Amino acid sequence: MEVRQLGGSGLMVPVLTFGTGTFGGGGDFFKHWGASDVQGATRLVDICLDAGLTMFDSADVYSNGLAEEILGQAIARRREKVLISTKATFRNGDGPNDVGSSRFHLTNAIDGALTRLGTDYIDLFQLHGFDAQTPVEETLSTLDDFVRAGKIRYLGVSNFSGWHLMKSLAVAERYGWTRYVANQTYYSLIGRDYEWELMPLGIDQGVGAVVWSPLGWGRLTGKIRRGKPLPATSRLHDSAEFGPPVDDERLYRVVEAMDEIAAETGKARLLLRQLKSIGRQMSAHEFFARRLAEGQAESNATRRVHAPMG
Repeated sequence: MEVRQLGGSGLMVPVLTFGTGTFGGGGDFFKHWGASDVQGATRLVDICLDAGLTMFDSADVYSNGLAEEILGQAIARRREKVLISTKATFRNGDGPNDVGSSRFHLTNAIDGALTRLGTDYIDLFQLHGFDAQTPVEETLSTLDDFVRAGKIRYLGVSNFSGWHLMKSLAVAERYGWTRYVANQTYYSLIGRDYEWELMPLGIDQGVGAVVWSPLGWGRLTGKIRRGKPLPATSRLHDSAEFGPPVDDERLYRVVEAMDEIAAETGKARLLLRQLKSIGRQMSAHEFFARRLAEGQAESNATRRVHAPMG
């Protein structure tokens, strides 16, 4: 398994991360993702470790904490072999302080995650979203305290805008607090907003991309095509409205362009290569230079995927 440096930190992480949103299947929303129990999750962790995939991502809201509990049991007695990332910020209770990035909520959320995961430290802790009501200074000082206490090793964010992230980095630098080194962001062939602002910001500031839903909320599996009905087993029947939106015509054009590239180059594993490449931040010039070096035929087809959709 290829490993890469996470942002401007010294932490090396595998090029692929395993998301645990399918663990537990609690509630109407997550049951459509999956319902792996401890036995099933343990088997999945075994497969990942055999392939060199050592990083597992979760969140306190995944099946109301059940995903973290199952992950903790699945990695029991081999904690030193894995990297754990998890998240908090979204509502996880009925109380007025059971949401957000206040010192009150983050303290409870992090301590709760440590208990559910059965560990005394989290390798990468990420804010699941931006809390506009809590001062950035309160959030960052709280997280810095957890890092200094040894309960968190690295910090990141998710679902931040460019100014949310840059303001946070500036405040951390001003006070000498721990900086964010990761941005868990949506990025796929049918969802490329990340390239406009967050990618150049990450390159400049040393914030690495941890990509979520590189298959575009399950739309890029190859099973969804022009003129064909949505497969009966697709979770999109019940969850499409909750994921990143995409115009059907754009989806079909991207899938058809990928089919052409695969046919012209004979690369059946095109999608896996694309999954790995989108997690690596690069400039547009570097991207096309690399693609051109692989052959004019493939680069011509690639432009059909990456061309603006009118």
